[in-house]
Amino acid sequence: MNVGISVPLPAYDVDVASIAKTAEALGFESLWCAEHPIMPVDSKSRFPGSADGVIPESYSHFVDPFVALARASGVTRTLKLGTGITLVPERNPLLLAKEISTLDLFSGGRFLFGIGTGWHREETTIMGGDFDHRWSQAREAVLVMKELWTKQEAEFHGKYYDFPPVRSYPKPAQKPHPPVILGGHAKNVLERVVEWGDGWLPNRATPAEVEMSRNKLGAMAKQAGRDPAKITISAFGQPADRDLVRRFLDAGATRVIIRPAAAKTEQEMQKALEDIARTVLH
Repeated sequence: MNVGISVPLPAYDVDVASIAKTAEALGFESLWCAEHPIMPVDSKSRFPGSADGVIPESYSHFVDPFVALARASGVTRTLKLGTGITLVPERNPLLLAKEISTLDLFSGGRFLFGIGTGWHREETTIMGGDFDHRWSQAREAVLVMKELWTKQEAEFHGKYYDFPPVRSYPKPAQKPHPPVILGGHAKNVLERVVEWGDGWLPNRATPAEVEMSRNKLGAMAKQAGRDPAKITISAFGQPADRDLVRRFLDAGATRVIIRPAAAKTEQEMQKALEDIARTVLH
């Protein structure tokens, strides 16, 4: 079964290299790192993951996902390396394209580019993003990166990014580029996946939602002239429940990503991953 593991918060109590090495040895398919570069002290934004909207203190304790995944890539050989998610409007796409292609090249083509646009207005604004039009900005950024990944000389002239012909190397190992997997439950997310993405990364979805979305994606992909089988669904942030994992996969999910509890030591994390593997994989 394609089951991944997400790095819990705080994301630095246990070395991600240790998590990755253990996860690969136990048979997990992928490792996923999220990001929030900063958390403003004063904020009116509501956290969508809780009823009261209070932002968890742990959201100040992310590591940089690309540094972490690069470290993980050095101690593994088959484990896929995903961002769950990269906040694209908060990053310069010319620099991001190089980070991704370098990681994909050095890891032997194992990178999965999970993307999102965030829910925190103040964070997005501080980092230079256009919060009210963040998906339009993210789309343009991805188009920029695709140009840089696939052409010897690339140029772009858009609303957010405008540059003359440039060269950007190295190119990623995966051709034409690593898969772009769109996160979240925005109203038009499935339309966006079919138009300019390669997969969907829903958080806190149910098997019924995945099944309905898989059917919708299939119909839209055929209408757009795309192969529905090449569009992935990665069910993110799920508990270690074997029956639930099976129901997600039966519903059309490509993989299920388990969120383990935080651990203070490598020994604690290793035991947690062993327990999850025993429950879900074996």
